[in-house]
Amino acid sequence: MPPKSAKPTSLTVKHATLDLLRAFGIKKVFGNPGSTELPFLSDWPDDIDYVLALQEASAVGMADGYAQATRNAGFVNLHSAAGLGNALGNIYTAHRNQTPLVITAGQQARSILPLQAFLYAERASEFPRPYVKFSVEPARAEDVPAAIARAYYVAMQPPCGPTFVSIPIDDWTHPAEPVQARSVSREIGPELDAMRALAAALANSERPALVVGPAVDRAEAVALMVQVAEKAKAPVWVSPFSARCSFPERHPQFAGFLPASPGQLSEALRGYDLVVVIGAPVFTFHVEGHASIFDGATTLFQITDDPDAATVTPVGSSIIATMKPALSMLLELLPDTKRAAPEGRKLPPAPAAADPIPVEFLLHTLRTAMGEDAALVEEVPSHRPAMHQHMPMRGQDSFYTMASGGLGYSLPASVGMALGRPERRTVCLIGDGSAMYSIQALWTAAQRKLPLTVVVINNAGYGAMRSFSQVMQVRNVPGLDLPGIDFVKIAEGHGCDAVRVTKAADLAPALKRALAHGGASLVEVIVDSSVPLLYAQRGRS
Repeated sequence: MPPKSAKPTSLTVKHATLDLLRAFGIKKVFGNPGSTELPFLSDWPDDIDYVLALQEASAVGMADGYAQATRNAGFVNLHSAAGLGNALGNIYTAHRNQTPLVITAGQQARSILPLQAFLYAERASEFPRPYVKFSVEPARAEDVPAAIARAYYVAMQPPCGPTFVSIPIDDWTHPAEPVQARSVSREIGPELDAMRALAAALANSERPALVVGPAVDRAEAVALMVQVAEKAKAPVWVSPFSARCSFPERHPQFAGFLPASPGQLSEALRGYDLVVVIGAPVFTFHVEGHASIFDGATTLFQITDDPDAATVTPVGSSIIATMKPALSMLLELLPDTKRAAPEGRKLPPAPAAADPIPVEFLLHTLRTAMGEDAALVEEVPSHRPAMHQHMPMRGQDSFYTMASGGLGYSLPASVGMALGRPERRTVCLIGDGSAMYSIQALWTAAQRKLPLTVVVINNAGYGAMRSFSQVMQVRNVPGLDLPGIDFVKIAEGHGCDAVRVTKAADLAPALKRALAHGGASLVEVIVDSSVPLLYAQRGRS
């Protein structure tokens, strides 16, 4: 009896596709199966791991986390138009995260498409646009492997992102020719004259500042970024809503996190005569206001691998290049400087224990318990300022969150992260409201005994909305309270080890036990329900 991975004598669309996945180094397929996908999934090979998610948004979130962990495209198989619709929120997040994904979805048989058959998708390739870089339903069955190859190459080209291929159910068994995987370069070097102008501006500046964004960490260029900052002797800020950690947050030149308020950001950067933004937009704002940073008193430069981001930058000079060649050239061109090294931010003292548990105490205790090797995947919007203060990240591959603002990403993404890096612990720090968007991802983590610890901050409501209600001075908003959710029972029902903590004295032992557990664990922490103001009133003026 031949092994399950053996191919039939006549190559089919399905086997040509599986051969492509192997050639691209894709070892896992994330999905939730349906009838239109069964021909693809039948007699599944032993050498490609099918990762079952219990809902399509979770499948895409897991693939996103796995792609970020492995720096290769995640492959997703969704169920028809309905499954794609369920997944769209996390497809949008993958677009904003610039995560490479190849997403496929089943389509009804070609012969009955004109009859608007059950489960068919009308104009299927239009459905996920504009949040995919490439989208197609191939004209012929034999074109499917080439379409998937193109989707992979496009997804992997910076700026990376999701792509989509719609595949009719009867295409998989058609004969096909093999498609050979090709090598396509991904690095883009900067223009030399533009980099010389930037180096000269840094050399002549009296008070320069660097602003780093997620593209630096995505490119594995954090060490290079540190060398550039140290040679320039410039303080380093984090761009608003950065979804990655692109500079060590205990480094003596680390200045802090820029707010997403035009007024507050401009005030933070007011003392600098030159601001260089590296691997981020200029700038991502969340509230309205006057951005005096654009009034002309400060010279602005940008290095970005995203041409679209360069086109919307309001002032200054943009250099389009990927991070490693750009930072390497800048390091070489920069002269030594006589500027004194700047003073970085000062971390607050360790918060005191109290009951009810203050969020600051929880975050400090978690940071201490995690150790230096663990990765943090975060979705606690109302507590992000406190997290920035009490959970400094080490730099490369240490921190992940969603760049979209859409909830329901981080729990499945942490499952994908644990699948991609099983040799180290992944910690998902998530709010009670956020956790309920994709709670079923716990099942996949439990079934696979993944090294994942989920810490749920339970303040019995949507804390970010409570904060914005105060900032916007609106009252009596319904739907902000979430009483009666028992995360311990939910987690245990999905097969996870789980515990609830209500007293500060019990927190450190509970975290230590959960982080050492030989599989998926959850710690629900009941915290003080008060929330900070995310933006002061002056940031909106």
